[in-house]
Amino acid sequence: MGTKNPLPEYFNPEYFNIGVACTKPKVNGFSDSQTAIIVDQGEQDSQVTTYAELASNSNRVANALNKLGLKQQDRVMLWLPNCIEFPVSFFGILKLGAIAVPSSILLTPEELNYIAKDSGAKALITNTVLYNKLLSGSTQLKDIHRSIEYVILIDTSINEERDDQDSIDEGHAPKVMHFSHLLNKQASAFTAVKTKADDPAYLVYTSGTTGYPKGVLHAHRALLGRLPSAYHWFDYQEGSPDLILHSGKFNWTYVLGTAMMDPLYLGKTVVVYEGPNDASSWPKLIAKHQCTIFIGVPTIYRQIIQKTDFKASDTPSLRHCMCAGEHLSDEMLAAWKRRFKQDIYEAIGMSECSYYLSQHPSKPIRPGSAGFPQPGHQIYLLDENMQPVEDEAEGMLCINLDDPGLFIEYWNLPETTQESRQQGYFLTGDYARRDKDGYIWFHGRRDDIINSFGFRISPHEIERVIKTHPDIADCVALEENVDIDKNLVVVCIILKENSNLEEAALLEFSAMHLAQYKVPKKAYFMNNFPRTANGKIMRKTLKTMEKWPIIPRN
Repeated sequence: MGTKNPLPEYFNPEYFNIGVACTKPKVNGFSDSQTAIIVDQGEQDSQVTTYAELASNSNRVANALNKLGLKQQDRVMLWLPNCIEFPVSFFGILKLGAIAVPSSILLTPEELNYIAKDSGAKALITNTVLYNKLLSGSTQLKDIHRSIEYVILIDTSINEERDDQDSIDEGHAPKVMHFSHLLNKQASAFTAVKTKADDPAYLVYTSGTTGYPKGVLHAHRALLGRLPSAYHWFDYQEGSPDLILHSGKFNWTYVLGTAMMDPLYLGKTVVVYEGPNDASSWPKLIAKHQCTIFIGVPTIYRQIIQKTDFKASDTPSLRHCMCAGEHLSDEMLAAWKRRFKQDIYEAIGMSECSYYLSQHPSKPIRPGSAGFPQPGHQIYLLDENMQPVEDEAEGMLCINLDDPGLFIEYWNLPETTQESRQQGYFLTGDYARRDKDGYIWFHGRRDDIINSFGFRISPHEIERVIKTHPDIADCVALEENVDIDKNLVVVCIILKENSNLEEAALLEFSAMHLAQYKVPKKAYFMNNFPRTANGKIMRKTLKTMEKWPIIPRN
């Protein structure tokens, strides 16, 4: 830990642009005609783009945004499912020197509205289904359109330049445009803005401790800071074109890196999926596209094992499996190896720095361990006095502030940014120990972040929303472990006096105001919560109670 960055000097340039680097990678034997991305759409035809097409179409996006008056460091939101238009737009935005703001399609209109307002985005690239969802949402949507001047739709089932004024706000409505119409008018050549490696590139929103998401701003150098992950978590074969299947969505930070930026920068081919799916979808896709690398979350691996009969002979091309998002159990690792004859290599990361701890085939996996700090990252385990801890002692994982993969700042939160940086380190808030052989054993955060189905969820976001219900006096959101590798979001509720609110109605209310992955699966109605002497709720006590006291329901 704390090893100097062994990467060559040219990986630390003064000028660098992710959009350019990922659409024309500099690797031996690379051809522009090579397939860059396949979006498999199930029964529909797949979307396929070559590197040449990715480069030219992202240039058209940059030209289009430039002609609309957008400039360097303006924010552009991406609210899209998996589709070719996502990477085309992402790289085009970055070539212009603007800042991409990828947003989950699972967000409710209220949640998207908050991100739009907080980021001050000037344009939104989305599709008709999501845009109509936005228009039919909260009465606060008028606020979103005070900053967003353009809505660019990737499909054409809506009239261009439609007047949405009656649906939104008296006095202002965005100009609605077609993605394809807009791009067809643009040149395929564009001279990318000469961005410095430290210039802002993309802004991702993550669970915040205040009940609102917080923006994490990354520089163009973030891609260079991810190279240790590409070399020491992936198992790329030199001279052999790898084909990578990722089970997630581009808008998730995990996928944005491992299924888009990382492999494209190194000239690989990526497959993502958009369509109806079940546990059998992923082995079928591996076989269909002859994928060599599969990337997922523990939930996906568990479902494949528990709900299908697929095995190694059904996926002969597969040679490397990767996992992140939450811990993979020892039992599931063993079951996967028995069935598919493959290990699953885990990694630990965060929105602020992506993945910096991982397992790799060069070292044997110790079940339960997070592996090792990736060479190229300077990682430390420090005590409360910012001093290194001994082997087997718990310490906070801290990252050297010179790490190129480290984020620039928390958007609009200067005090939070400053608090996270002390004495030359970024304090991750995650704790771990190191054994005598150098393996890192991850203990997690000492805050209350919920890990469910690969998503990291702030309980405060859930509580903030549920407390707006008129029948709720107080609530606490927690995770409940119901099976190996299976955690559910649950809420403990104290009702107001004389309320007859039922669980089904509460969960329905939650589903209307929270992204799907944040919606509680159960509600426990309680008379009171365990509290400290000064009245603070004891979350840890709630988590460890064998049976939560439930009010009898008539």
